[in-house]
Amino acid sequence: MAMATIHKADRLRTTVRAIHDGGEKEFDQLINSCIEGDRKSQQRIYELFYGKMMGVCLRYTKNVDQAKDILQDGFIKVFLNIEKFNRSGSFEGWIRRIMVNTAIDHFRKTKNSYLLLGEDRSMEEFADEIQDIEEDEPDWGLMAADVINAMQKLSPAYRTVFNLYIFEEHTHKEIAEILGISVGTSKSNLAKAKNNLKKLLKRSSSSVDNIYNIR
Repeated sequence: MAMATIHKADRLRTTVRAIHDGGEKEFDQLINSCIEGDRKSQQRIYELFYGKMMGVCLRYTKNVDQAKDILQDGFIKVFLNIEKFNRSGSFEGWIRRIMVNTAIDHFRKTKNSYLLLGEDRSMEEFADEIQDIEEDEPDWGLMAADVINAMQKLSPAYRTVFNLYIFEEHTHKEIAEILGISVGTSKSNLAKAKNNLKKLLKRSSSSVDNIYNIR
């Protein structure tokens, strides 16, 4: 690794530690400079949050290239709207919401992909399936990389509803309003997403019975 890269990484770690130690107010100077159009401050914010926000974008996309496109669009929105940030809230949380909304906007252009199951299907068809999945909920945190890889193989509909429900902790009513679908479609997409993830993870790991705790 080149010395310049090492020094850059050290500076970033120092900045991150200072921000965590000092709280959200440590962002004020960077935010003020960004409002004034300072490129170096924009670059610093980009570097500080690139990793976490890339992880968010990867969950909503089918590959790294698509995630990078959404990430870039998201950061453009961050810097164009940074003066609107409420200083009393979490800056990281504000950036995250922009990234999630950017990902949703990306797929909203093909809204029909959210209606793959059809709204005429009765939720009774999914009742047993949903119950089985919820009773055997996996520990997503123990295998995050495997889950993201599997999620990228899901349809945009399943992947987006899964993200909004599991990671963003939205209710099905909220998801329905965000995506312009019915509550029933949101529930059925979530059920199918979980079921398909189980199948994908089972095929990708020879020791899945141990790590996934399938009964």
